[in-house]
Amino acid sequence: MTTVAFIGLGNMGGPMAQNLVRAGHQVRVFDLVPELMGTLESQGATASPSASSAADGAQVIISMLPAGKHVLSLYTGSDGLLSVIKAGTLVIDSSTIDAETARSVHQACVEKNVEMLDAPVSGGVAAAAAGTLSFMCGGSASTFEKAKPILAAMGQNIFHAGPDGAGQVAKMCNNMLLAIHMIGTSEALRLGTQNGLDASVLSEIMLASSGKNWSLERYNPYPGVMPTSPASNDYQPGFMVDLMTKDLNLAIDNANAINSPTPLGSAALKMYQNKQAAGDGKKDFSSIIESL
Repeated sequence: MTTVAFIGLGNMGGPMAQNLVRAGHQVRVFDLVPELMGTLESQGATASPSASSAADGAQVIISMLPAGKHVLSLYTGSDGLLSVIKAGTLVIDSSTIDAETARSVHQACVEKNVEMLDAPVSGGVAAAAAGTLSFMCGGSASTFEKAKPILAAMGQNIFHAGPDGAGQVAKMCNNMLLAIHMIGTSEALRLGTQNGLDASVLSEIMLASSGKNWSLERYNPYPGVMPTSPASNDYQPGFMVDLMTKDLNLAIDNANAINSPTPLGSAALKMYQNKQAAGDGKKDFSSIIESL
C-alpha cells in the first residue's frame, strides 16, 4: 500500500483518485470544494484540510489542476508543497499546462531532491472513471519506472514521451490533432447529410474507408449515430469546448514560439474560440459540428 496525496478533484481528478482507492492505496485528498472531498471520503479516502497536510509524509503526490499558474503556485509558491515534502518523494503532475512551466517545476523538484513526472492524460471523463486513461509522461526513465505501478491503477496506456516537459508536448500535439480530425469529421458528415445521405450509413462507409479516424469511430459528432457519444446526449461533456480551446492555445503558443507552422491547428483554434464566444464553452467539443 502506498500513501498518495491527490490534489484537485474535478471531473478528471475525482475519478482518478477513486481508482487509486479501489487499488488499495491510502489516499489523502484535497480540493477547494469540500463536497468533492466528501465524495471521496465516503469511498475510503481521507479528506485533508490543506494541500500541505495531504502531502506531508505522502510517498506520492498527484496533482490535477486547471492551469500552469496553479501548478506553479502549488509546488513553488511561498507555502508550496516543496517546502514540506521530503527528499525522494514522487511528484506526478497530470494537469495539462505549458511545457515551460512543467520544466520549471521539474527544476524546482530537482533542487529539493524530489522526483517528478509531468504526466497529462488523454481519454476524457469516461476513461478516468474506467481507469483506462492514456498517460504521456515527461521525466527521467528511472522516475517513469517508479511511477508506473501508480499510474497503472488509473490508466491503460502509459508512455514515456521523453525528458522533462515531454509529456506536455505530446499532449498538446495529440489534442491539436484531435481538434483537427473532429472538425474534418464534422465537415464530412454535414456535407453528406446536406446531400441527402444518412449520417449512420455515411459513417459506416468512412469507417471502412480511408477516412476512418478516432472521432468517427469512437466519438461521432452527429446526433443519433452513436448512442454513447455526447452528440446523442445534447453534447453534454465529455471534454468541454473550453478545455479544447485551452489545449489549442497551448499548442499554437508553443508553435509560434519555435516557428513551427500549424495552419490547420490555428484554424481549429479560431473555430473553437468562436464556439466559446457563442456561449458554448461548457458543451462537449464535438459540438463544433453545430458551427458548420
